[in-house]
Amino acid sequence: MNNQPLPGIGPAQSGHVSTKENDFLTHIGKRVRGFRSRRGMTRKQFSQESGISERHIAQVESGDGNISIALLRRMTIALGISLEELFSPESQEPEQKILIQKFLERIPADRLEEVTEKLERDFVEVARRPHLALIGLRGAGKTTLGAKLAGDFKIPFIELDREIEIDAGIPLAEIFSLYGQTGYRRIENGTLKRVVKEQERAVISVGGGVVSEAESYDFLLSHCFTVWVKARPEEHMARVMAQGDFRAMAQNNQAMDDLRRILEAREPLYQKAHMCLDTSGKSVEESYGKLKRTLQANLKATKSNGEQAKSNVIVARSRTEAAKLK
Repeated sequence: MNNQPLPGIGPAQSGHVSTKENDFLTHIGKRVRGFRSRRGMTRKQFSQESGISERHIAQVESGDGNISIALLRRMTIALGISLEELFSPESQEPEQKILIQKFLERIPADRLEEVTEKLERDFVEVARRPHLALIGLRGAGKTTLGAKLAGDFKIPFIELDREIEIDAGIPLAEIFSLYGQTGYRRIENGTLKRVVKEQERAVISVGGGVVSEAESYDFLLSHCFTVWVKARPEEHMARVMAQGDFRAMAQNNQAMDDLRRILEAREPLYQKAHMCLDTSGKSVEESYGKLKRTLQANLKATKSNGEQAKSNVIVARSRTEAAKLK
């Protein structure tokens, strides 16, 4: 009877195979760690959601863990992703975006301002959407700036977390305790769609983790003018603690490291927002002034662009009519 281990199980059959296996395990570990960070889950929370020990998770994330498909499936369920997503390579930039970047690199420096103005005129129409959504981690200033903006424009200010509690009938902490993060995201998705449908105009403060749920984030980007309110990790933490909020992150001995990992993992997703407002080192009035000026400039550019388009149509029609009379 052959007692040699089967290929891919037990000791590696050769150095070449071992290298491939190590690369694969490293890739899987990086993907697991990345998805966990985007969801803002500590290793302890991930362990509770998946039923896998923190020690085993640490081994997997470092590329040292030899894990079964069954355990990987439990991990993906806790992360709210499919096995296919976990095994897939890191997403690449769309071909069109690469072509645009190459085109911009060839534009002479003295024409960059002209091109920027044209791009802003042609694509800033999203600023006219009736809903404005502020996203980002706690402590960035979403609630303060959002409430102030809504007050000035005399429209409702809505904190999505409060609406989620209303829909669920229980506090956020109990939602996470009963349904886990996956259940919370499902409720969040339904509440977001309800709020956008019910409110004709509104400023909406949305939890930073919404970007980790593709369906919810795509809905947000397609229905709201979305602003990423960001700050340095140290300021995020200081502001949250100054508010007397010592939940999750602040109670963790590795709070700052976790916060930095979350920001790093989510940054490519946050950058999809229509606008970025950096509140680092700025007062509320300074940040609010910049937010309001940018929004007003976008609205003005959009209006001007629309009027120019109408004028072009009128001129084209006039020329057509004149040609018919000849």
